[in-house]
Amino acid sequence: MPNDSEYREKTEAEYRKWLEYDDLPEDLRSELEGMSDAAVKDAFYRDLAFGTGGLRGILGAGTNRMNVFTVAKASQGLANHVNAGSADAPSIAVAFDSRKKSAVFARTASCVFAANGIRAYLFPEIMPTPCLSFAVRELGCSAGIVITASHNPSDYNGYKVYGADGCQITTEAAAAILAEIEKVDIFEDVKSVLFMEGLVNGMITNIDDDVYTSFIGAVRNQSVVYGDDIDRDVAIVYTPLNGTGLGPVTRVLTESGFTGITVVEEQRWPDGNFPTCPCPDPGMREAMEPGLKYCEKTGADLLLATDPDADRCGIAVRDGNGYRLLSGNETGLLLLDFICSQRQKHCRMPAHPVFVKTIVTTDLAEKIADHYGAETVNVLTGFKFIGEVIGKLEAEGRGSDYICGFEESFGYLTGTYVRDKDAVGAAFMICEMFAYYKKRGISLTDKLEEIYRTFGYCMNTLHSYQFEGASGMLKMQEIMAGFRSGADPEGGLKVRKILDYIDGLDGLPGSDVIKFVFEDGSSAVIRPSGTEPKLKMYISIMAEDRKAAEASEEKLTEELERHLSLKNGYNI
Repeated sequence: MPNDSEYREKTEAEYRKWLEYDDLPEDLRSELEGMSDAAVKDAFYRDLAFGTGGLRGILGAGTNRMNVFTVAKASQGLANHVNAGSADAPSIAVAFDSRKKSAVFARTASCVFAANGIRAYLFPEIMPTPCLSFAVRELGCSAGIVITASHNPSDYNGYKVYGADGCQITTEAAAAILAEIEKVDIFEDVKSVLFMEGLVNGMITNIDDDVYTSFIGAVRNQSVVYGDDIDRDVAIVYTPLNGTGLGPVTRVLTESGFTGITVVEEQRWPDGNFPTCPCPDPGMREAMEPGLKYCEKTGADLLLATDPDADRCGIAVRDGNGYRLLSGNETGLLLLDFICSQRQKHCRMPAHPVFVKTIVTTDLAEKIADHYGAETVNVLTGFKFIGEVIGKLEAEGRGSDYICGFEESFGYLTGTYVRDKDAVGAAFMICEMFAYYKKRGISLTDKLEEIYRTFGYCMNTLHSYQFEGASGMLKMQEIMAGFRSGADPEGGLKVRKILDYIDGLDGLPGSDVIKFVFEDGSSAVIRPSGTEPKLKMYISIMAEDRKAAEASEEKLTEELERHLSLKNGYNI
């Protein structure tokens, strides 16, 4: 581990290198010249981390920032990796969302691919992440990228990488690509062509609208209801949170006969500044507030929201005289039960159904799957692992056995048409579910309580703790090491077993995750985020009712925070 002196030497050298580069854009040069010592350290103490989630970071100058140079360097490394593994005619699909500089970064990457003899298939307009996953396989590409930072604040952007299977890259692929990236000098080794040159010579090609239309058709094919089973005139409010969801979500719903869709005007159009909320996260009430006001005005019982790249979907539902935001786990439980029950009702349940979830997703889902005779497959955090299971099932000729998968962070997928979470498909399925129960006088909260009465009450919470910069990264490493040295955070609950995934466990690859399982079935999972400077703690409490669960959750959380000293200026 480098010490402070080594960090200082590295950052100063990199900072000078950038300042002395002749072709630095004026906005980046101006930022560099105005940097404080602390800002220089944070911008240059490392290269922007590249992993299975690709790149993600704050926009700006420096090796630890998202800018045209770090994007070009990553693209050169990816191009080298693709060329090393492709027999002939390699190609990469490229998409981008509504964030600041997304279009510029997409063109930058396309120009690098073209210069390296790789045909770049570029969506000419903003496009949801799941549509990129669909396009990779539809076009037979060697890989794919999408420029997005998902639900992060407006000063972030990112670079997700997909394999030829349309799934986010594996740990092994990420390591191989990173090795290529690390060989590239950021100013000397990157090849590129002019964008217009690439268009003229055919190495950069705009993706035809037929691909998008096919994606829409694939989403609609996931329907599990028939005829007049549902009331398609129900009032629904939808917000794309100034992202990519407006076109595809409204198109899927209107083409499927839904007539009562109202779009939140303040959040309708693409805008990387996200003016109505600091963080365009469909799981946060602040982002949903404009939509909730529309619900009150229109009398709608359902608020539907997709994040900027339309891979996450959050909802709020009428609950008494107000509205309640459902967690990702709660919506996932509802969808799992609805899809299974409808498949059984219409004799469409496969003989050996498979449901997939992540290890931090509520274990109550497994009880529901068991009830319907479905096998539950648990995977590491990250939807790419759910996508890998789908690929394995298809390789075994069992693709139709997959019924759905979800993760607690508002990611859902009900079919095999893509290999990533899909908020367009989730929005469609949620609306079908809502309209089905609405016709029968059942609210989604009514249905959720019925699930709890049948399978037991389970409360799931997520706590995130911010650790910025080099010191923050070291602090997170110390905390995880502390857990591995014998921490026993019972918080009134008796620990039954401790699962450490660092070297791999239960057939899963190694990951920096620790899970405490308690005697009553409750659990606590701690892991550093793979895409943000955060430590995440997932608490799952099994109890008789909500009141008992809240008391138990509060006690356990306090014990964990006390043990880790997380309240000393770190937690959000």
